[in-house]
Amino acid sequence: MLAVSSTVETVTVNPGNISKENKEKVAKALADIFELDYETVLKKVNKRSSIETIIKKVDKDKTDKLRVWMQENNISSGINIDEDTKRYYPYSNLASQVIGFCGSDNQGLDGIEAKYDSQLKGQQGAIQRHTDARGGEIGTEGENYVPAVDGNDLVLTIDLTIQSIVEKYLEEACIDNECTDGGTIIAMNPQNGDILAMATYPNYNLNSPYDAYTDELKQNWDSMEQSEKTTKLQAVWRNRAIADTYEPGSVFKLITASAALEEGITDTDNEGEFTCTGGIDVAGVHIKCWRYYRPHGSESLRQALMNSCNPVFIGLGQKLGVHTYYSYLNKFRLLNITGIDLPGEANSIFLAEDKAGPVELATISFGQRFEITPIQLVTAVSAIANGGNSITPRVVKQIINSQTKETTNIPVKTNGRVISQETSAKVLSMMESVVSEGTGKNAKVAGYRIGGKTGTSEDGVNTNKYVTSFLGVAPIENPQIVLLVTLYNPTGEGGHQGGGVAAPVGGKIFSEVLPYLEVSQGNSDEVEVKEEVDTPDLIGKSLKEAKELLKESGLEMQVQNEVEDLDYENTIVKNQTPKAGIKINKGNKVYVEY
Repeated sequence: MLAVSSTVETVTVNPGNISKENKEKVAKALADIFELDYETVLKKVNKRSSIETIIKKVDKDKTDKLRVWMQENNISSGINIDEDTKRYYPYSNLASQVIGFCGSDNQGLDGIEAKYDSQLKGQQGAIQRHTDARGGEIGTEGENYVPAVDGNDLVLTIDLTIQSIVEKYLEEACIDNECTDGGTIIAMNPQNGDILAMATYPNYNLNSPYDAYTDELKQNWDSMEQSEKTTKLQAVWRNRAIADTYEPGSVFKLITASAALEEGITDTDNEGEFTCTGGIDVAGVHIKCWRYYRPHGSESLRQALMNSCNPVFIGLGQKLGVHTYYSYLNKFRLLNITGIDLPGEANSIFLAEDKAGPVELATISFGQRFEITPIQLVTAVSAIANGGNSITPRVVKQIINSQTKETTNIPVKTNGRVISQETSAKVLSMMESVVSEGTGKNAKVAGYRIGGKTGTSEDGVNTNKYVTSFLGVAPIENPQIVLLVTLYNPTGEGGHQGGGVAAPVGGKIFSEVLPYLEVSQGNSDEVEVKEEVDTPDLIGKSLKEAKELLKESGLEMQVQNEVEDLDYENTIVKNQTPKAGIKINKGNKVYVEY
């Protein structure tokens, strides 16, 4: 349980029902038991009103002390103790920006608590009394108790173990690399859009959201102006993974590569297809490669991605053209919010298509001069990882009715095909090379096939602040997790390059998460020497026949968009990837569509 409602009590007084000679005694007892200011309590006890609230949401051990005092002092009226509820977060800081918190009236103010407030809040109970204008009881009916109705339960996609792992390494990375502006990490299952973990550092204690949240702030908190406190609190409450935009840098080359491959402009391993001379001229503007001082020279697309070579991706953007490139931005849902079920999601910042000239297209092609949110990037790359389908991310997968215990499943929402299975496989293969031999090698984990891409960008123009990132996918043969590590302004001795700062964080997380997900540990080198077989022709065959044919060849079948109770005997294969006759290693998957 990440959030529960616990029973507490609220203490009120009816001033008119407290005798004059007892008012001071009652006020002192209330002040002492609940550690309140005596003069403030006394004013309430002396008021000419029907009811005054002394304290809300107090634990029962305190109210039990009050009950004993009332009995010992023969006070039977004028003091009311009513049952109430308080939101409690057993794991304190864990996933704080995702969960959010409730106000004093138990209304959700942020995160899931706010987004699903209507499902969670239930109905308050009540004690009905007949009183006169001074609060004195009238009639003989006594009290009428109206029971409360519990709110519904939510089952989250957040995995407690993975969230804990992610937060551990995010905090470690931000401290070790002296990230002045913190960081975020998102882990998403690309197959169904489930957010397995989402973390922002620094975080805060959900049980005391208005308190200072760092040791440094605690030292100065009491002397700070309220306006400054509010600014600090609003900043830490903010879920930067969905609410803040940034330049993604070279990670975005995955999008350019996907579009170029899908359009047939290039292929992964055309030896010497590109030449890096250290820069490229675009509409009179010279744009440098990051390694302009020692150009990459002759490259294939795979090598260009491994080297993170800017001129190659600028050239691909030019060949695609503005209109086609923007059509892929739209397909990857980078021009719109993802629709994740959390409040406060921001949209990307791109120039309008009709305003984008050659230079703007060039910079977009290698990930600069526009801004997106981390969740938009993770969602886009998840489409690459899952075989080409866009899926809406989600944090809630079930709603359980508190009264009937009926479970409502939140359906996985797909948004259509973005790229083909073939293109997806090619990009994943190149991403694996980035980790095995390229800029992402610090994310390697022995025995696992991991793909990735690093990124570094300036946080604003001429700020001397940097955003460094690593985006990883694992395992390559059947992606179960897309991981984005984003660190804001690392200033430590390790520098600010994605490969040196963010990639190791990804490697540490994968080293714990993949065994936890029971991903089998093999040797990537062994995969390459497995026996090759020809992919059989599955078009026109039933799913049952196709599965049997693949089994005979030592291959596995993966059905795209498979639904429950799919009729394997009578459902016909309409497309397959790889195509018939293509040689692939035994044990690999063949993707089929019906």
